[in-house]
Parts: sequence; C-alpha cells; structure tokens
Amino acid sequence: MAFTAADVKNLREKTGCGMMDCKKALTESNGDMDKAVDFLREKGLAAATKKAGRVAAEGVAYACTNEEGNIGVVIEVNAETDFVAKNAGFISFVEICAKTVIEKGPKTVEELMLCKAFGTEQTVEELVREKILTIGENIKVRRFERFEGVVATYIHAAGRIGVMVKFETTGEIASTDEFKNFAKDIAMQVAAVNPGYLNSESIPADVLEHEKKILTEQVMNEGKPANIAEKIVMGKIGKFYKENCLIDQVFVKNSDLSVAGYVNETAKKLGGSIKILGFVRFEKGEGIDKKEDNFADEVASMIK
Repeated sequence: MAFTAADVKNLREKTGCGMMDCKKALTESNGDMDKAVDFLREKGLAAATKKAGRVAAEGVAYACTNEEGNIGVVIEVNAETDFVAKNAGFISFVEICAKTVIEKGPKTVEELMLCKAFGTEQTVEELVREKILTIGENIKVRRFERFEGVVATYIHAAGRIGVMVKFETTGEIASTDEFKNFAKDIAMQVAAVNPGYLNSESIPADVLEHEKKILTEQVMNEGKPANIAEKIVMGKIGKFYKENCLIDQVFVKNSDLSVAGYVNETAKKLGGSIKILGFVRFEKGEGIDKKEDNFADEVASMIK
C-alpha cells in the first residue's frame, strides 16, 4: 500500500514524531496508519495516541440536568462556522434539544428528530429545518447521551467540551452542597484529563492485550531479557492505568490524591459512600475532518 505526503503529515500530527521517522514507519507498515503508529511506539519514539480524531468541526458540546438533578444529558450540535456556534439563536436551539432529550428520553438521534421540541409545537426535525433557513448554515444534531440517577454536568470553554458523570450515593449525600462541589470537581477532571475509561476493569481485553504487546516490544528493543521484560511491562501497565483510567488518575486539584482517594475522602467527610458509575465526555467536532480548501487552488479554479 502506497502512502502520500498527507499520510506522513497525519502521522506526525498523531504521534509528534519527526518526518523521517514517520516515513520509515509508513514504509515498514506498507502505508497502514495504525501499524505505523504501533511501529513508532515499539521503537519508543511515540507515546500512546488517543483514538479521537483532531477537532475540526464547529458547534457546541452542551450538558445540563433537570431541576431535580436526577436526569442529565450531554449533547453535541454542529454548525459550519464558529460565528454561528456563538449565535444566541443557535445556543437557544441546542438548549431546547437538550431539554427535549431530558423530557422525552429518546434513544437515538433519529428518535429525537421525531420528538416534539421542548416548549414548542414543532418537532426537533422541523426546528432544525427552520434554523437552517434562518441562520443560513447547515446544522446537525450529531449525538447525545442521557443518564438517570445522581448526575452532574459541566461545560468547558463555552461549549468546547461537555461532560456528564453518574454517581451512586447513600442517604441524603447527593443533596448537599459539599457533594455538588465534589461532583463538579470530578466532571472538571474528566474535561481536563480526558480519561479513556472509568477503571481498569472497564478496559476491553483486546485493548489491554494490544497495549501489553506494544510495551513488551519496547522493552525487548531495549535489550532486556524476556523474564525481566515481563516484570517491567507489568509496571508500565500500572502507569497506563494511571494515565487512562479516571479512578486511578492523579486528582488535578490536589496532586497528593488520586481520584479514588478524593472520592473516599469526600465520602468519609459526608458520612456515607460515593461511587462513580460512569461518565461521558463530548468534545465538539471530535473525529470529524473539516474540509480544508487551498485558497490558491480555489482562485485558480475560479479563473479557469
């Protein structure tokens, strides 16, 4: 499989490695991007890369709960330009979509489109068409998640990132201001550090095996014997957990604590138990490649 200069550029962006290393990796892997990333990691040249694509599309990642705080939603709605994404009418539309998800509980975007929009007589689909005509840009409800139970939400950087976290608590803990501040801290942690998983148990077996394989190749390439390599790899897997699992991460507001330690400390202070059950983190445009027009080519095509 051949590769292009764009592939080399893409690999450099993903791994932070030099051009020649990226070219060699693509040559060795026959142009396969995933294998090229693995090649660079095995050689110790690249750190683990996140699967999410570069952020390119405009829009808003929004999150909110109902008044009772027992239903939450995080939703992403895309627009074509940043200018429109900051428009009050667009933000109002996103809020209506979120409240509709809370009220109606649709399972898919397709189901949401058919729902009667919160506070209106129109369906969400009709409202989308109306907004497209009014604003003059394509608008798309891309995705959403809805949690029921003890829920906290957080929006970062005016809608660049939306986070929702679900908890399990005992007694009346969830109604206290102390818990609400704690829950916001956890949501902010998710926004800031972007964990891939809740805990080590939630990592898929194939992902863990792949990571072990990469780490083993790294250690073997350093000349360590197999019996020593195995012990070193287990130590590195512990570091992988600390970087990628929310529970094991260093708590950003107090580096002396892990997130698990902060959970336990807060539960003890409030006289009950607290457990993080899950989280969702949406970053606007995540995984969408935005078309990048070459201005010179565009002018040339107009002249022709």
